[in-house]
Amino acid sequence: MTDDVKTRRGYHAPQRTEQAAATRRAVLDAARELFTTRGYAATTVAQLAERAGVAVDTLYAAVGRKPAILRELVETAISGTDDAVPAGQRDYVRAMLAAPTAAAKIDIYASALAAMGPRTAPIFHALRDAAVRDTACAELHAEITGRRAANMRRFAADLRAAGGVRADLTDDDVADIVWAMNSTDYYRLLVHDRGWTPERFGVHLADAWCRMLLA
Repeated sequence: MTDDVKTRRGYHAPQRTEQAAATRRAVLDAARELFTTRGYAATTVAQLAERAGVAVDTLYAAVGRKPAILRELVETAISGTDDAVPAGQRDYVRAMLAAPTAAAKIDIYASALAAMGPRTAPIFHALRDAAVRDTACAELHAEITGRRAANMRRFAADLRAAGGVRADLTDDDVADIVWAMNSTDYYRLLVHDRGWTPERFGVHLADAWCRMLLA
């Protein structure tokens, strides 16, 4: 291989990477809009491709089929970035683990949920509706639900280790209470249906959990 060929390949590689990332973002942006307005089942792949401004084959190559696209939307909504981020690597989780008291950990988590709500609630609503008719989406919904439950048990154990958790509550009790109240369904009831701001929702969660869970 000549130096000239190597140079051309080195020059074009970053461009291809940037173009692929831009295409992926366009597909996810289109899916986010259509899945949350028209619904998952009512949105066709052709409509997604048209809204994203790409060919159907390009859409498949960039992200995948509809269930894969919905999974990417869920993961990026949770992380708040262009990619999925494992729970232990998220900034707010690291801050919670470093916080010295159970009350501080609760406050950090409640604030994080308030910030996440506007982007996660519409996507999780779309996922729940999609799970009714689509087997792959039902499996994704069950996976995410189970993952949330496991994360809450780790959160409960961390609260217990910090001290101050009510002695009459087991870690499973704590985890189940937090798991129910951190759901996007609860968020939608108060923010979408009752007109609360996300910030008020976060303050409410912190106050409620401290009252319910701590001695």
